[in-house]
Amino acid sequence: MMKNIFARLSKQLCVLLLGMLLLPSCTKTYLKKAPDEDLDIKKVFSERKFAESFLTSAYSNIPVMLGAADWDQRNPFTGACDEMEITFLGAYSHMLNSGAWSSNDYFPDIWGYMYEGIRKTNIFLENVAQVPMPEEDRKKWIGEATFLRAFFHFMLARVYGPIPIADHAYTLNEDYTKIRRAPIDKVIGFITSECDKSAGLLDWTVTPDKYGRVTKAAAMALKAQALLYMASPLWNGNPDYMGIKDKDGTSLFPSFDKERWRAAAVAAKACIDGTEANGYKLYRSASNDPVRNYQEIFIERNNAEVLFARNAGEHSHFERCSNPISYGGYSIFCPTQELVDDYEMENGLRPITGYQPDGSPVINAASGYVETGYVADKHPKDYYPAGVRNMYVKREPRFYASINFNGATWKGRGIQFWNEGLDGRRRAGSDYCISGYLMKKMVNPTSDIFQNRFSLNTWIYYRLGEVYLNYAEALNEADGPVADVYQYVNAIRDRSGLPALPAGLSQHEMRERIHHERRIELAFETHRYFDTHRWKTAGDIDNKAIHGMNIGAGAALNDDNFYKRTVIEKRVFVSPKHYLWPLQQTEINKNPNLVQNPGW
Repeated sequence: MMKNIFARLSKQLCVLLLGMLLLPSCTKTYLKKAPDEDLDIKKVFSERKFAESFLTSAYSNIPVMLGAADWDQRNPFTGACDEMEITFLGAYSHMLNSGAWSSNDYFPDIWGYMYEGIRKTNIFLENVAQVPMPEEDRKKWIGEATFLRAFFHFMLARVYGPIPIADHAYTLNEDYTKIRRAPIDKVIGFITSECDKSAGLLDWTVTPDKYGRVTKAAAMALKAQALLYMASPLWNGNPDYMGIKDKDGTSLFPSFDKERWRAAAVAAKACIDGTEANGYKLYRSASNDPVRNYQEIFIERNNAEVLFARNAGEHSHFERCSNPISYGGYSIFCPTQELVDDYEMENGLRPITGYQPDGSPVINAASGYVETGYVADKHPKDYYPAGVRNMYVKREPRFYASINFNGATWKGRGIQFWNEGLDGRRRAGSDYCISGYLMKKMVNPTSDIFQNRFSLNTWIYYRLGEVYLNYAEALNEADGPVADVYQYVNAIRDRSGLPALPAGLSQHEMRERIHHERRIELAFETHRYFDTHRWKTAGDIDNKAIHGMNIGAGAALNDDNFYKRTVIEKRVFVSPKHYLWPLQQTEINKNPNLVQNPGW
């Protein structure tokens, strides 16, 4: 593992250093530069601008994540849970959904990419003291690199579980067979300790010209999330993992400890209190319209809710994947019927409470949901036009901010997902809207593909709304549905125009409410994949068919044949095997002391 990363990083360092030499342009100044083979680590860290470029290179290992269909974005997770089906056949999520993935796969190579980032941060931390610069600035750089090292470790742990802790830059002279996977509680302990160090060195906010750089808020949010995962059933006393030991007999998973929930709650509350005292808050639009309140979180860059985000620039491919065919898009990001069914009605009641053996929905009549027929009048705030199917009428505001459905108004006209429509399968090639829905969340409606005009995109890793739900979940597990649990869940609901939760819920009932709230509030942000894994519910949720509309039928918006629930994929999930990813077999071949995950 480390030898390959060392060699790859050495090549990248040469490219980086060569690029530094070329920055001033090909002039006599360039000709006076030392040959690139003479620019070693010592010389890189002898000049501030070169050292800063090295730190920037470490930032580049943060996955962009927006392009869920592309392996280099390292986000197979959105398409590998019950939120979405990705129609692009090359997406790695298809391997996960079919159960066909194996330890011999090397894409999307999260293991190598994250350890490469870790090595960069280690080299930086071991050499930054040499850089001539003010101590105050140096402390901030150390805080940033320390956070990134913790972040890359967590990106690995959430996929693989126990991992080797790399707290220094390995050299070619070291014995790599001594590298072991550390117990998961030790891994999380290392991550949270790094977060504490980082938070002590960083400011709460950065100036607009440094948007995307790490802050104290990001460090506290990562700590809270890591402790939440550690407290959850997958890692906290999971009986499926009690027998997993390292080659030296060390148990890689601990026994259950309820106090881990309290630790997670304390960390989340500290993050909330600290960030809110320093200007962070739940985002609300200028009009306080509940649809815009939610939609603009992901479009208005650097808003007050964002704790840490990855700048993605003009991500034109993401925009194309998210837009319908007649708008110049590829219709690739297709939400499932199961997700659509889970959005509440505007009165806060669930429209669908379950499914019959034949897949037909169990409708909650009290919610006011109607599966058939078409609405005569448009919504007074234009959430939907007249003539759309009643199943899309009077739904909660987050639905209209997140889902493009058949007949929905998008960029000035109605979407036509039926077979004969402008956005239907008949007009498509290999990529088409397979479910009858497209993801609207995160997609900027001002972009124009035909004019090659795209917006600046970001991927939000941590935002205050998630920390609210982290706190509510951990506190409910520690103490039951006490007042703070209601307060922070209801704050999320109120922002999106929904009524408060009913009083008197049991701990179990509140747990289900929080799980549901995360499903909706955090949709398409990769949380769903990891939530169902850490709750150990993926074995039921992801081992069944997913559904959409009958896209192969329909000649008009009001053609009933289109609105028939149709199986679009039968998915496979083997428990407990698929709860953790396999270590790549090539890594185990190089170091047989790396124990493989169960089932692989």
